[in-house]
Amino acid sequence: MASIAIPHPAPAAPRRRFSPWQTWGVIMLAPYILVFLVFVLYPVTYGLWLARNPQSYRTLFDDPVFFRTVVNTIVFLMVAVNLKFALALFLSGFFVHERRWIRWLSVIFIIPWAVPAIPTIFSIRFMLNPEWGIVNSLIFRLTAMDGPNWLNDPTLALSMAMLVHIWKALPFWTLILMAGRLAIPREQYEAASVDGATAWQKFKYVTWPSIRTLYLTSTLLSMIWTLGDFNSVYLLTGGGPADLTHVLATLGIRYIRLDQVDQAMATIVVALPFVLPLVYFMMKRLSADEAR
Repeated sequence: MASIAIPHPAPAAPRRRFSPWQTWGVIMLAPYILVFLVFVLYPVTYGLWLARNPQSYRTLFDDPVFFRTVVNTIVFLMVAVNLKFALALFLSGFFVHERRWIRWLSVIFIIPWAVPAIPTIFSIRFMLNPEWGIVNSLIFRLTAMDGPNWLNDPTLALSMAMLVHIWKALPFWTLILMAGRLAIPREQYEAASVDGATAWQKFKYVTWPSIRTLYLTSTLLSMIWTLGDFNSVYLLTGGGPADLTHVLATLGIRYIRLDQVDQAMATIVVALPFVLPLVYFMMKRLSADEAR
């Protein structure tokens, strides 16, 4: 009787092991992944879970402070960001000049951005005190008239918060635009000078086409960061007077102090329609530039 050959299963492929470099790569990445999961993914997920109740949004929309806050946020973004970048564009053209005194001045100019926010903004708050602040004291010495009540008038208080934001962030964005200007080949300016171009024509036909993408992308990024700027408003005005200078970044703190955590989370969710379009346009512009 003929024997039947039984096929043997193919031997299993040996398990692939990490190389020493891959093992060390996983070890080095593990702390960052852990930090991301604990301090980013978990808080965001938990916050969205807290904001899941539709009643939180009804209560939020019924609060008159909320609509005033939305208006303040839009005004803050439109005025502060555009004024900040107009100044940064001008100052970047000034600080690229190769003179020793300008270099020393640029070092002093960076200080507001480099120093911590809490002591500097508190110092400005003390300076704007209507009774013994240095600003009103100086106004009285020069004019023999009392200065305005800077932080008790909603319009003035919000304006001061925007100025503080501009003063604090202006050096950083000026440096960014300076880097863009310094990347332009000097030969282009020399050729424009030979052709008899004025300073304005050099800016219009040489500088601006070269830094336009950087300027617009930085503006979008600054708007995203400004939406999360907590210090400029909260440390200077605390959202007052009468909660009339809140922005979305500080309104959530108001609800937390009132032990209304679900509404605080709802405030953050409501801010997403402001943030997501800015992120989309910024990424779209960056993708378009890479395609070129």
